[in-house]
Amino acid sequence: MRLVMGMVVLVLLQLSSSAKAFYLPGSYLHAYKEGHELWAKVNSMTSIDTELPYSYYSLPFCKPKDGIKKVAENLGELLIGDQIENSPYRFRMNQEESGVKLCVQEQPLTENEVKLFEQRIDDYYQLNLILDNLPVTRHTKQNDSSDVLMRWTGLPIGFRFNDENDDVHYIYNHLQFKVLIHPYDSMDTSVVVGDGLMVKTSSGDDKNLDDTFMVVGFEAIPCSILRDPIAADSVKQYGKLPEPRCNPEGPFQPIKVGERIVYSYDVKYELSSIRWPSRWDAYLQMEGARVHWFSIFNSLVVIFFLAGIVFVIFLRTIRRDLNKYEELDKEAQAQMTDELSGWKLVVGDVFRAPRFPELLCIIVGDGVQIMGMAIVTILFAALGFMSPASRGMLLTGMVLLYLILGIFAGYVAVKMWSNLRGDTTGWKSISWRVACFFPGIAFSILTVLNFILWANDSTGAIPISLFFILLLLWFGISVPLTLLGGFLGSFTEPTPFPVRTNQIPREIPIQKYPSWLLVLGAGSLPFGTLFIELFFIMSSIWMGRVYYVFGFLFVVLLLLLIVCAEVSVVVTYMHLCVEDHRWWWKSFFTSGSVGFYVFLYSINYLVFDLHGLNGPVSTILYIGYSILMVIAIMFATGTIGFLSSFYFVHYLFSSVKFD
Repeated sequence: MRLVMGMVVLVLLQLSSSAKAFYLPGSYLHAYKEGHELWAKVNSMTSIDTELPYSYYSLPFCKPKDGIKKVAENLGELLIGDQIENSPYRFRMNQEESGVKLCVQEQPLTENEVKLFEQRIDDYYQLNLILDNLPVTRHTKQNDSSDVLMRWTGLPIGFRFNDENDDVHYIYNHLQFKVLIHPYDSMDTSVVVGDGLMVKTSSGDDKNLDDTFMVVGFEAIPCSILRDPIAADSVKQYGKLPEPRCNPEGPFQPIKVGERIVYSYDVKYELSSIRWPSRWDAYLQMEGARVHWFSIFNSLVVIFFLAGIVFVIFLRTIRRDLNKYEELDKEAQAQMTDELSGWKLVVGDVFRAPRFPELLCIIVGDGVQIMGMAIVTILFAALGFMSPASRGMLLTGMVLLYLILGIFAGYVAVKMWSNLRGDTTGWKSISWRVACFFPGIAFSILTVLNFILWANDSTGAIPISLFFILLLLWFGISVPLTLLGGFLGSFTEPTPFPVRTNQIPREIPIQKYPSWLLVLGAGSLPFGTLFIELFFIMSSIWMGRVYYVFGFLFVVLLLLLIVCAEVSVVVTYMHLCVEDHRWWWKSFFTSGSVGFYVFLYSINYLVFDLHGLNGPVSTILYIGYSILMVIAIMFATGTIGFLSSFYFVHYLFSSVKFD
């Protein structure tokens, strides 16, 4: 046990170092000559109070002269709801500017535009700007009496005074940018310079990169300035506007019908000691680091030891029963069955096929596919192969891995089906159902939620073209691979059961307590291994925080698998001891019931952390995505518990010779 715990600690310490940004050798960095133009991009507007992202240009902001152009996005970005587009914000490397005119609204604000602005401000929507692939951040005080600064991604659109005499919304029409830069120094790496020219440099071969800088940080402070639009009309775009400067006392730019808003910005550059490989570290630092470290470690250690000790106790109990049983002669065995544990009394029924055997095989196959996807994805992320700089890469990797692992789903499902039937008749039907069951559930939920997003004109809606792409991937890759796995599984010999099954099922004694109470209660133990990590994951998904401590998550996942297997084996043994031979589905739901606790936690998070979100639409979306997550977790954890119990029962009854 000490050796195992020592290995877990070493893995935790090693993988936790991957919490910082990790870049593979040979990756390209971007360096810019002094004075080179950099153009910021804009992403979808997001809010922690609602799950409806909207396009940046859904509000009447300044638009680029050459028109709005969308940036090519990968599968993960489209599924997340990102919509990256060009913007008119222009910077010149290491050349500071102040009072730069961005634009003046050509047409006065209409009543609908004012209402839309007010709604977005009241819903706490954030503007997400990007420079050299770095999201813009801002710093705010933790509270009025604290000097502790907190880092947030995104910029608020505006504000509203909590004053009965002032019911006007104000817009942040001036942004003070600060770009952190680091001078390029000689590295044995590839550099992409400004215009896209790739230069391979080595020691002594970087003369052409003098006065070259890399962007390592992007910050902004929003403020509201009341400017005269008529006076600003005489200034060209990117020309210098006259004072006033940002003043916390005002006057501020109100959002009213008939107003023409003047947009402007400043840009300052600051030399930073941050190097290119570390520029994402500031984004990946999570709040409550000590709580994250110690709480997770303590809970994992306690639960791991508890589950291990319980498992060892039952192993010793089983071994004692086996030794006692084998020491008796046949006559004594027949006379002492009442004194022995009840699991030997169900020898003729323990391998009786359960109800709905096809459904069990299908869910187990899908569970193997989901769990395999989770393990491989988190492992690759922990090793740094899925950098946060590559937006959507994590979700893209998950989708592709799920498609490829269909071959294992088909194989396991058909193998389990052949064990129950004794032959592989009907393997094609099982394979088809495995390929369509969970993907069909996910596709149905996403379709319903997508109609809601479409109806609200949100960028979170999946484009119709992507729907057809997902269908093509499903039926062009996942289904054929699942059928191939089922075909390979049909050639394997069924696992012979060590005992014969009676024709007439044995009557199950009446139990004092319903067995489902034990099954449901046992799920709390595996849930205890992940609920702390679940808080950080939920905060990342629903509150826009960056999650990148995949080293912790990988260790938690391994311990979750161990606890699921142990708990399911223990509960299965307890059911057999009370002469209940219906262990098949119960072993699945023993560990699969962790999904029930995850759903309860999701509701708790919705009520107490998200405060019910803002409106019924956001709540429906949240619950819909939560249900999909819960089903996936139930399938994956239930499969681990069932397979562990199956091999445990097979080993148990193979250890005793029955007549």
